[in-house]
Amino acid sequence: MYVRVLLVSRAMSKAYKATSIPSLVPRPLLASRVEAGFPSPADDYVERTLDLNEEFITHPAATFFLRAGGRSMEGAGIHDGDLLIVDRSIGPGPNMVVVAVVDGEFTVKRLRRSGEDFVLAAEHPRYPPIPVGPDTEVQIWGVVTWVIHQP
Repeated sequence: MYVRVLLVSRAMSKAYKATSIPSLVPRPLLASRVEAGFPSPADDYVERTLDLNEEFITHPAATFFLRAGGRSMEGAGIHDGDLLIVDRSIGPGPNMVVVAVVDGEFTVKRLRRSGEDFVLAAEHPRYPPIPVGPDTEVQIWGVVTWVIHQP
């Protein structure tokens, strides 16, 4: 799986303070849930407005977006064309989905422990894990915190 970088510069990410990122268009959030099974009547009121910046971005100065490409992470719910929200302030740990640069190429994979070492594991049986060792140049760019998927 490859990723197309929309905003990757660390300097650009840090140039924004949390207070300087405007809430562009808060949208209404209905108070009731939508049933995926049997239909039910909708409530006639709006609980509050929903700002996607507040909902999805915890650390604005450390957050960037990527568009996923390929099929290697379909088992994790990441599909070709999905928008990934990535937070650089979260330290990567076992079983987290991370954006990494491996030997100069971007990839998104799950960070897994393999004995005493780590591997970057795909979530698709056709893609082998990438060992993280002394012979592989790996740089973790951030942890994927949300995936925006169009049905």
